[in-house]
This record gives sequence, C-alpha cells and structure tokens, in this order.
Amino acid sequence: MLKSQTIREGDHVLLYLSRKRSFLVKAEQEKSFHTHKGYIQLGSLIGKKYGKRLLSSLGVEFIALKPALRDFIFKAQRRTQIMYPKDIALISMYSGIGPGNRVVEAGTGAGALTTALAHYVKPTGQVYSYDVRPEFQEVALRNLKRAHVEESVELKCKDVTLGIDERNVDSVVLDLATPWLVISHAYSALKGSGSIVSFSPTIDQAVRTAVINKRAGGIGLISGRKAFQRPMEEGIKLLNAIQDVYLCKDVTIA
Repeated sequence: MLKSQTIREGDHVLLYLSRKRSFLVKAEQEKSFHTHKGYIQLGSLIGKKYGKRLLSSLGVEFIALKPALRDFIFKAQRRTQIMYPKDIALISMYSGIGPGNRVVEAGTGAGALTTALAHYVKPTGQVYSYDVRPEFQEVALRNLKRAHVEESVELKCKDVTLGIDERNVDSVVLDLATPWLVISHAYSALKGSGSIVSFSPTIDQAVRTAVINKRAGGIGLISGRKAFQRPMEEGIKLLNAIQDVYLCKDVTIA
C-alpha cells in the first residue's frame, strides 16, 4: 500500500527552511509553531500535499516535506549520545538485518539505533531492546512513537549481561560499555548463521570482545571496521553556492 501524500491530522511534517534549518512538527488543529522567521499554524498543514510551499506569519517560505528515517534519528529527543547514520548503515549491512528478522539490541539509549532497526525489520519482524535505565527507555519510546515504529519494538528494562530471554533470533546488536559480558548469552539466543555486531568507541573494548567471542567457539568471521565521515574537499564551494536542491512533486528549490 502506498503511503498517503496528503498531510493528515497527527502526521509529522519536516518544515524545511534552509540547508541548516529544518523542524520536525506534528500537524494539529489550533496549534502553532514559532520560529525566528515567524510562526506557522500547524492546522493549516492538514490537507496539503507533501512538498508544498507555505509562508510563515512574516512571509518567510517553508516547504512541508515527508520526514525520512534520518530526520527521525537526527531530531530524536535524547538524554544520551545517539548513533548516527554512518554507523547504523555499517551495522545493518554487515548484520544482514532486514524485513521479518528478530533482533536483540542492547542498550536502548535514546532509541536512535532502535528506530532504524525497527524500520528495517517491519512489518513482520521484531526488535527486543534491553537497557537497565528506565528513564532512557521512556525517552526512546517517545522517539519510536514519533517514527511510527513502536509496534515493532519490545522495550525490556533488564540487565542483558545476566541473560537474553529470546531464542532463535537473527541478530544481536550490542552498543554498551561491556559487550564481552553478553557474548555467551548472544550465542544462546542466536539461530544458526545468526550475526553478532558490537559497536565500541575504543579498540580495547573491541579487542576484549573479539577474544571472548573466539573463546565462545562461535563459527564465523571476526571483522573490525572504523567509520569516518568528512565533507568533500573538491567542489565544496560550488555545492555551498548552489545550497541544497530539493526535488519534490511540484517543487524544485535551488
């Protein structure tokens, strides 16, 4: 079923102002969104097509765009550092996570990675996300609901180093300080040919996890990756001069 291109009440909308300024809002009657460029009546978004231009109270032009996964991640509420697309892309590629998969994640944090994993496994898959901090999972749940993926996630306020409840899962994804304490539990939870991905900011954590993984007797490849992201040097002046070019139905902005 194709997603509606008409904004309905309760839908989230990305109000695009410039390359560096965009705002994620909800279309609601009798509510307004205030910016330094004037305010916009959020009820006026209802019934409009995504990609349409609209003016603020000060006559400044915004564009109503349909939010993408990256928008929900970058604009997530947070009480912790979130994982960014460059790392999420590596995790999803090397783990092979896709529609219908069952995935165990630890820890939840603000739910950025959780949101992406749920997006990849839906509509029939499930993410089981562990964290010992209930206040983090409260924030994560709000972010999951905003991205409309909460039904694909079960939040579990438990210490994953003490064990994993699920069995026959496709992948275990670890983003915590002591991933090596979870390796034996991960192998108990995984189905044959399942994958373990551990995200660690230091080489000491990665080495310790790799050593424990080898001792656990798992069959598979141990591979380390470090992801860098940097702006292009060549042509950067031209890109900045052009600014962003958004191609939407009925709209071309340059």
